[in-house]
This record gives sequence, C-alpha cells and structure tokens, in this order.
Amino acid sequence: MAETKVIMPQMGESIFEGTLTKWLKKPGDKVERDEALFEISTDKVDSEIPSPAAGILQEVLVKEGQTVQINTVVAIIGDGSAKTSSKPAPEEKTEAAPSAAQPASVPPAVAAAAEPPTPEAESGRVPNSPLVRRIAKEHGIDLDALAGKGTGINGRVTKADILAFVESGGEKGGTKKTATPAPAPIAFTGEVERVAMTPMRKSIAEHMMASRRTSAHVTTFFEVDCSRIMKGREKLKAEFERAGVHLTITPFFVQAVVRALRKFPIVNASLDGDTIVYKRDINIGIAVSLDGGLIVPVVRNAAEKNLQGLAHAINDLGERARTKKLLPEEVKDGTFTITNPGVYGALTGTPIINQPQLAIMGMGGIKKRAVVIDDAIAIRPIIVLSLSFDHRLIDGALADQFMAEVQQQLESWQG
Repeated sequence: MAETKVIMPQMGESIFEGTLTKWLKKPGDKVERDEALFEISTDKVDSEIPSPAAGILQEVLVKEGQTVQINTVVAIIGDGSAKTSSKPAPEEKTEAAPSAAQPASVPPAVAAAAEPPTPEAESGRVPNSPLVRRIAKEHGIDLDALAGKGTGINGRVTKADILAFVESGGEKGGTKKTATPAPAPIAFTGEVERVAMTPMRKSIAEHMMASRRTSAHVTTFFEVDCSRIMKGREKLKAEFERAGVHLTITPFFVQAVVRALRKFPIVNASLDGDTIVYKRDINIGIAVSLDGGLIVPVVRNAAEKNLQGLAHAINDLGERARTKKLLPEEVKDGTFTITNPGVYGALTGTPIINQPQLAIMGMGGIKKRAVVIDDAIAIRPIIVLSLSFDHRLIDGALADQFMAEVQQQLESWQG
C-alpha cells in the first residue's frame, strides 16, 4: 500500500498551530482507519485525532509536547514493509507548505484546508492567532513590529515566537509598549519536584490572567430555595429516563438564566473597545472539570430548547468533553457561563469571567437549612448562587436585578 502522511489538522477558524500532547499508538502498532491515533491541544480545544488510513504506524515525526503548525506531517502510516522508527521533529517548528489539495487518503474531517489569501497577507501583513494577540496584549507588545518575522507560515508569529520574544525582553526587533520588571525568583531550600505545565494548564493560566486584567470583577451572592425544582426533578426524572436523558439539577438553572438574560440583554453582551455588542443568540457555556484542567463547551441557542433539550445537550457536551470528542465550534461563541463548584461541596465560589463575556454564575452545593418562612422555622434545600460580573458595563443594581430574576424563576418553577 502507498504510504499515508498524517498531518496536524486545523481545529477551527483562526487556529494555526497545535500541541501534540500524547501518542495513542507507538511505531509498529497496527491502526484502523478512524481509530484514535494521537491527542492534540490548541488554545480552544483538546481533541483526539483519528487515523486517516488503516495500516502500520511506520514513523512518528513529532514528539509528545511539541507544538507545530497546521499541515505539518506528524507521522507516516504504511503497510509495515518499511522499517518503523520514531523520529521526533527537531525543536524548531516543522512546517508543510500550504497546498490547495490535501492527500486523497486524508479525510476532510481531519485534513486542514489550505488558507485562502487574505487582504492582510497580500499586503504583507499576516494575521496572528487569537492566542498570540492575547499574549502580546498581556505583555504590551506591538505585533506590527514583528510582522513577517515569525517562524510560521508566511512569516506568521507563532506562540513559540511571541513567548521567546517576551523572554528576550524585546531584543529581536519588536517593541514593548510597557515594561514590567519580572519578580525575583523565590528561593526554596527544601526538596522539590519540578513538573512542566501541560498545554491545557498554560492556556487556562493565560485566559485567567487576561480576564483579571481586562474586566472590573465584582461578585454578588443570592440564596435560592430549591424546593420546587427538586420536586420537579423527581417528578420528571423517570419520564426523561424513558427518553434516554439523565436529568440533573443543572438544566433548571440554565433555563432560569436564559429567561433572565431575555429580560436583561446587557448581561448577554460583550464590550468591543467603546462599543457594546448585544448578542441575539443566547449560548450558555457549561464548565466541565477534566483531569488537570477545565473546558467550557457551549449549549448553543439555549433559548430555543425546552428542559429536556437542555438536559440532553448538557449531558452530551459533558460526556464528549471528558472523552475529548468535542469539536472546535462547540467551545466558542458562548455568551454567558455557568460553573458548579458546589458539586465538590463548596458553599459557593467567585469565578473569573470567561472573556469576552460580561458575567459568569457559580452554583454552590444544595444544602438543607433552617429558614424562616412566615415567621415559622422550616427546613428547605438552599443553594448560594454567585454572579461575577464586569463592572465596566454592569452596575451592581442591574446585576442584583438579574439574579433576583434567576431566583424568582427557580423558586416559582412550574415547568
């Protein structure tokens, strides 16, 4: 059989590189077409990449942990007649020139289509990825000064380029808009173990620091009586199970948030410079905890789904997030995020806003508490909800009105 080249795919628009985090097969192993071959991590999603052909994994050309450009050949699949070897690519980036046609053996779902020329590229200015732009913004770097000097395709500045420039202190031709002295290293005299951050952990760290620098974070807290939704869940659970849908408590909160966002559209907006961008769609991100990190798949057009539709979408996205089956478009375009630290027993939390959104709601644990109702003490299942919001656009009064609406929707739930 002819040899098949396995390439680094383009996992979504504006993604120009990926980190090969793990090989699921080793040289000499037999692989089937569409069988998971390796895992990659980008600044948007972690995913398993299927084999484009059946055969023997003859050569591994990119080692685990290495970041390469899209269209880079990362492995060779053959019939086993050639000697198998593992030849990690050198530390510098290895690129394949963009081509209008992909090898016939690479399925469209995996093959990265060649990028058409853009006005910026034709004028000599190559657009940079969102991750590179974000790192540049964090460190006050003028990317125009680095245009065309990167190691990526057509001189594109890659993540490795911008990080190297940051470490060099601006000695490679670019200019920093601001200069912040690096803190002195903290000396520790005891025994230590040094472990490199995973690509996912690095991405999370970059997102969190960028958000803290961007938004004026404020958090408000609300207690909510969950009696009605707990009874509703018990009533509907069997019916949903017959339809193949496991009903948790989360869809009730998503439904309440959607209804509140309709009344307070500013909470569903974002800020672009001095312009407020109101989103017509309501796309709810649901934070999912993974081994060593976090990912936020998005329930699109949540306002168009009933409770069963929300439950199905949340279950499906959560399961595929944990098994690394998410598609790039399923982790983008969120307009509001919900996270649930209460699943681990937390009373509540003060989550960091998921940029470029304006707010994120945290769900605490539902606990039975003694409460006063009509001057009598009663036992009720209570949750403490938190809303972290961007005070640049959302005032405290509006944030509290929004949460009061969420509270009212939950406490008076009727289906």
